[in-house]
Amino acid sequence: MNDKDYPATAEQPAPSEEARKQSPAENLVQLGQITIPPAESNIFCMTIIGQVEGHIMLPPQNKTTKYEHVIPQLVAAEQNPKIEGLLIVLNTVGGDVEAGLAIAEMISSLSKPKVTVVLGGGHSIGVPIAVSADYTFIAETATMTIHPIRMNGLVIGVPQTFEYLEKMQERVVRFVTRHSKVQDQTFKDLMFKTGELTRDIGTTVIGQDAVRYGLIDAIGGIGEALRELNRRISERKVANAGEGAAVQ
Repeated sequence: MNDKDYPATAEQPAPSEEARKQSPAENLVQLGQITIPPAESNIFCMTIIGQVEGHIMLPPQNKTTKYEHVIPQLVAAEQNPKIEGLLIVLNTVGGDVEAGLAIAEMISSLSKPKVTVVLGGGHSIGVPIAVSADYTFIAETATMTIHPIRMNGLVIGVPQTFEYLEKMQERVVRFVTRHSKVQDQTFKDLMFKTGELTRDIGTTVIGQDAVRYGLIDAIGGIGEALRELNRRISERKVANAGEGAAVQ
């Protein structure tokens, strides 16, 4: 059988750019808008929302941020040369202490410029995450709840349990005071204040008060955070260029 025996077939045209994109109806269903904004950016935006999930899975109806998803993203952002800065947006009720501290330590150890902005709330273990960046913002109406470490589930009533809780609490206090301007005693006073929260000791700090105490650097939202981040990115480029010229 030769080539003549095969019927001629028309060459399939390459799919157009429009065909490769999702249909407007699909975008509307998935994202609530007709067009998708361009994804290419030199800034990596990470959201810490809902409850920080640690070693124990939370119920499916809970809105969660899983630390095993966050950590690889932070590593990838650090390694990607196209990413020049990180914007971390928080609206979290807190969650697992170990997982929250792990995320906070990861953010603070990144070499690239990073800025956090608290929108809505940065409660409980969200406080260390909020202060882990180079510069921090909080919306005027956003809140941060500061309270002692709590444990769920079975608690063995022995001195070692309380010593463990105290050490864990000290880790949180040390991290927050090291990465913000708040004084150690001021933070502990806020943590152990009574009469303000309905079911616990602690304090709810609103926008301007968080700045006044030194927890957060400034009042602001996404616009201010992006301006500050771009400024730091530009400074880093100038510094790197100067180092390169000095080496030559």
